[in-house]
Order: sequence, then structure tokens, then C-alpha cells
Amino acid sequence: MIVVGLIGVVSAIAAPMMANALGYLRLSGDARNTSNAIALTKMRAASVFGRVRLYVDLSGKSFHVETFDHTTAICCWNVDVSGGTTYLSQNVTFGYGVVGTPPPNTQAAIGQPAVCKSNTNTDVGNTACVIFNSRGVPVDATGSPGVVTALYVTDGTAVYGLAVSATGMVRTWKTLPLATPSWSLQ
Repeated sequence: MIVVGLIGVVSAIAAPMMANALGYLRLSGDARNTSNAIALTKMRAASVFGRVRLYVDLSGKSFHVETFDHTTAICCWNVDVSGGTTYLSQNVTFGYGVVGTPPPNTQAAIGQPAVCKSNTNTDVGNTACVIFNSRGVPVDATGSPGVVTALYVTDGTAVYGLAVSATGMVRTWKTLPLATPSWSLQ
């Protein structure tokens, strides 16, 4: 009986710790996956000598890579079938919660990247796009360079900011969800 009682006490202590560890691993893993997808998008743009974007479905909690086809009379974005769609883990979403300021030396104001444009050049609701030109430089929907943006991932206990500089360098930042965050470079 004593051994069974000790096992029960140890289990009661270990269960919440295990849940916290799993939550941290889910969030940090999704931040790494998203950061790697941004880097892949940049490299893909250079390899195909054209514009490539990371299409993020904010409400669907997913993202995929799309390549701009400029060879046809009607230009369009085509889903890169080799990578497929990646979904965020349970309880992880694209967002920054109550965090009110971006990581240092990144964006002027915190916010997700600009909305994606459809093939008819209309805004697609609940989306965000990180677009790179053939030189690996982030651009806006019109192709103008110099875009500085960040994509945020959170589970409510921490926020990861995946900042893309005007040169195309991707940095991962982390903070706790505070009104005055203390961002740390990961």
C-alpha cells in the first residue's frame, strides 16, 4: 500500500510538469518549423529565379509555399506540391496575444505580415504572406523590396517572433506574453 501511495504522489507531481514540457516542445517545434519554412521560401525563390511566398492561413493554423508563375499569359500563384501544407500543433496559433511591442530592431509596430493576394489581386482574409524575390530579398505584393516583417506564433504561455529583415535574414525571438515584453534572441 505504501508503494502504491508513493507512486500516486509522484504521478500527481509529474503529470503537470509533463504537460508543461509537452506544451513547450509543441510551441518551440512549431516556431522552428515556421522559421525553416521561411528560410526554404527564400532559397526556393533563388533557385527558381522568381517570386516565392510563404502562404499562412491564420485561422486554419497552417502554411505552405507558393511559387509565382510568370510564364503564362495569366500570372498566378501555384502551390508547391513538394512541401505540402504544415499545420500547427494543438493549442498553438499564429498571433502575439497581449504582447504590444515587436522584437528590437525589427518592425516599427507589432503585427503579422501583410495579407496574401489572390490570383485576381484581391486580399485573402485571415492570411499572411512572406514573399521573396529571386535574390532572396523580402518584397511586398507589388514586388517592392525593403520589407521588414515578422510572423508570430503563440500558445498563450510564450510568444515566438520570426523576424525577417530587409536583407532576408530570419531571426527567432521569444518572450513571455507580457504587455512590456523582454524579447530574447533564440
